[in-house]
Order: sequence, then structure tokens, then C-alpha cells
Amino acid sequence: MNFFNLTLFEQGGPIMWLLLLLSLFALILFIERVLFLHTAQIRSTEFVSGIKNSLRKRRLVEALTLCEETPGPVAQVVKAGLLNYEEDEEKMRFAIREAALVEIPTLERRIGSIAAIAQAAPLLGLLGTVLGMISTFDIVHAEGPYVNASLVAGGIWQALLTTAAGLAIAIPAYLGHHFLAGRVRALVNDMEWVGNEMMQFLLKDLPKEFAESDDE
Repeated sequence: MNFFNLTLFEQGGPIMWLLLLLSLFALILFIERVLFLHTAQIRSTEFVSGIKNSLRKRRLVEALTLCEETPGPVAQVVKAGLLNYEEDEEKMRFAIREAALVEIPTLERRIGSIAAIAQAAPLLGLLGTVLGMISTFDIVHAEGPYVNASLVAGGIWQALLTTAAGLAIAIPAYLGHHFLAGRVRALVNDMEWVGNEMMQFLLKDLPKEFAESDDE
């Protein structure tokens, strides 16, 4: 049986149109977030190595330019550290943490909407089920105990189809939300690692390297 048949869709009643709109909205949000997070993801180790090489050559402007030209939250965290490289550890840590806190809501934007769709779709399907059963019992009540089965089939179809459609939307929406949340966690971990790495380099490693080179 082809469950994407237009006739079956119509038998699901008006709730099916709401579920269709909900599924399209979830798909658009998912694609937009995947593309955004893909753009935000960079090779953090290689990026940090490039920044360190520029700083070892005393090219701070070059390092800042590289941060400006690199998309994603990791570059913004590094930039915050570079702009405060002459400050003490506490002020640099605060600047890096503040930059990360600004970026995290941007990463998490609209992901909550996908989770809401995953929760709302089964409820809409349940609503369609209840409406279908109400329609069925209304016919049974009007026709009496010898009602024709074909008369109640429409209500039963509506009940089953809306339930199935709600679950069919909720399951991939939930999995999509889980996938996107994992991508966000990976980016947050990258920001934490980069922030600690840059603080260690700017406050300890780089001054030590400069001191050794000056002695030579």
C-alpha cells in the first residue's frame, strides 16, 4: 500500500495539512542548521597552529586578519584572546569566556524549534485520532447498532493515518535534533580547547620563546 497516496492523505482529514506544514518547517530548519554548523566547523588544530606561527613572527595584525577571515565561533574566541594579549590572565580568561558565551546562542538557534516539532507532531496526530474516533462514534450513534462498516471506515482511517503521520514526523525530527545538538557540543568543546590553548600560549609559551630568542 502506498501511504503517500493523495487519497490516503485526504482521508486523514484537516490535521494532515497541519502535519504536512509542520514537517516542511522541520525540514527547512534542519537543512539551514546543518549548513550553518558545517560552515562554523573548522579544523581547530590547524587554525591555532597558523595563529601561533604568525605570533611567533610578531605579526599580530596578520593573526587578527586571519581570525576576521575565518568563519565560526572558534576564530572569534581566538580573536578575543589576541585583543587582550597584553592583559593579565583573569582579564584574558573573561574576554575569551565572554566571546564564547556570545557565540553559543547563535549555534543553538532554532534547534529548540526542531525539538518542539518532535514533541508537537505526535500530539497533533493524537488530536486527529480523537477527531476520527469522535466522527466514528457519531455515525454509530446516528445509524444504530446495524450501521454499515463503510460509513465508519472514514473515521477509523483518519484516526490511524494521523497517528502514523504524527509519529513519522516526530521520529526523524527527534533524531535531527539529537544530531544537531551533538554538532553544537562538538563546537563548544572546540571553543573550550582553543580558549585554553591560546591562554597557555599567550601567557606562558610565547613570552618564554621571545625571551629565549632575545637571549640568543
